[in-house]
Amino acid sequence: MGKTELYSVYKSFLDCLCLSRSSSGGPGKNEKDPDDGHLAYQNGDVLQERYEVISLLGEGTFGKVVTCVDRRRSGARVALKIIKNMEKYRQAAKLEINVLEKINEKDPHNKHQCVQMLDWFDYHGHVCISMELLALSTFDFLKENNFLPYCMDHIRQMAYQICLAVNCECKGDERKVKDTTVRLVDFGSATFDHEHHSTIISTRHYRAPEVILELGWSHPCDVWSIGCILFEYYEGFTLYQTHDNQEHLAMMERVRGPLPSTMICKTRKQKYFHCRRLDWNDNSKAGRFVKDHIKPLWRYRLSEAKEHHQFFDLLEKMLEYEPSKCLYLSSSLRHSFFLPLCRGSKAWESTRNICR
Repeated sequence: MGKTELYSVYKSFLDCLCLSRSSSGGPGKNEKDPDDGHLAYQNGDVLQERYEVISLLGEGTFGKVVTCVDRRRSGARVALKIIKNMEKYRQAAKLEINVLEKINEKDPHNKHQCVQMLDWFDYHGHVCISMELLALSTFDFLKENNFLPYCMDHIRQMAYQICLAVNCECKGDERKVKDTTVRLVDFGSATFDHEHHSTIISTRHYRAPEVILELGWSHPCDVWSIGCILFEYYEGFTLYQTHDNQEHLAMMERVRGPLPSTMICKTRKQKYFHCRRLDWNDNSKAGRFVKDHIKPLWRYRLSEAKEHHQFFDLLEKMLEYEPSKCLYLSSSLRHSFFLPLCRGSKAWESTRNICR
């Protein structure tokens, strides 16, 4: 689903993090690395005399994730994240490891639905993270289902779990989710509140306005991202499908109205504005595209039923421009949209107690 930015750590800690478990050589180019920095391997290879590679699960900028048999866990299958042998990715992996260790420490019984790290090690300069093996991501399921949206009951259950996890306080046959249990799995850009925050964060389509305007960011940008993800569950397509900041801001204004003058005045990105208004021509080619393809938020509603109204009320509160007015996730968990989950459910009460 996105990436949720929660934590960061001291760099001095990073420099010593991998030393205690580096049993197979340190960083640096070696015969196992192709030119792109990925570890060269074949199915059947065994890492650390423990992890037998079975198949590729996925590949990204950071590296690859493979399914492995863990010979020390009675042959249990695990997901092994193998980071590229490149310094910037190693440093990012050490950040993620520290976050996952903190999560294991603070939430040993996994009440907050975050992925569990089982082990980590350095293998010829590749940081490797062993995690529990899960099923398809919510996006991959959406993709394999020809981008048909999730039904409202599934959205409600998944939305509640995502809010809980982040809270710190087509044509063809339609498929149905058998198990709506979700886990938050990618902490690669995670950041602690008290540490350095990079200027740009979050995947483009889920990026909050304060990030684009470089006004600084904190937990509210996660709430905005979740709102965008929940919209995608509901409609089956991305709300802000763009790669340009100016167009992104124009789409936001089309969906949620004009940006607040307070944010416009504070931003250093004055090139996007003229006379305290977004510098955007509705009659240009890009302007006509936005006008033809983007609608005000409530016009995306697919039904007049009560639960749809409740869902869009939740989205409206999550997609709030000003971070200071953003809905707290602890409050979102008590939103009326989630009330059906409480009927006869002990799980609802136990998760509500976590957030009180």
